Amino acid sequence: MEGLFPGETLTKINDGLSLIQNRAGLLFGTDALLLAAFVRRMPHAVAAEFGAGSGVVSLLLAGRDKLKKIYAVEVQDYYADLTKRNAALNGLSDKVEAVAEDLRAFRTPCEAVFTNPPYRKTGCGKRNLDDGKYAARHEVYGDISDFCSSAAACLKFGGLFTAVYRPDRAVDLLFSMREARLEPKRLCFVSPCRGKSPCLFLVEGKRGASPGCEVLPPFFLQEPDSSRPTEEAKYLYDTGEWPT
Repeated sequence: MEGLFPGETLTKINDGLSLIQNRAGLLFGTDALLLAAFVRRMPHAVAAEFGAGSGVVSLLLAGRDKLKKIYAVEVQDYYADLTKRNAALNGLSDKVEAVAEDLRAFRTPCEAVFTNPPYRKTGCGKRNLDDGKYAARHEVYGDISDFCSSAAACLKFGGLFTAVYRPDRAVDLLFSMREARLEPKRLCFVSPCRGKSPCLFLVEGKRGASPGCEVLPPFFLQEPDSSRPTEEAKYLYDTGEWPT
């Protein structure tokens, strides 16, 4: 396709969006859909995405009018430009603004911050030869404490921080949130199916809130012994909203 760089593909995803992706990078997956659904609808809010990658979560939220304006913060120039191109491709440049900046320096006031941060510490696991893919999976440009403290620095009092993360690092994230005064208020563990251990969890915190967290029922992606999505998962994929 004209306009694609070597190694890039164009994929149709949910909500009729088109997404340019780099085959060497992290590709669109379930965690992005889960995060976009878990973010609360705040149609008049200014928000930021930390570690935007291709910009897919920002695009899903903007396309659904869940947020008024989103700054898609991405430290890697190539991926910041990719987010910009994806926003233009889908007619969302007025709502999604790519920001080529280290999130640790980002200080634009926001009502919401959301993120799908790298899950692994540096030095953990095999070193991926592609720098972009390695940085997307490992804490090269800041650890989870940096993500939380930077979110707190730009969030207004009462602003919301939403993240998707790995269950084995739940303590790291929740501790970092409380340290940054982003009090966890809503949490849900996600499992492939009933009887399987959680593979992801989502959390929402509020800046300056009092302690007290609502733990939602477990979310199951598929029916047991089947690739068929559960009714809750199908609802999420179809509507982009979290089942209530």
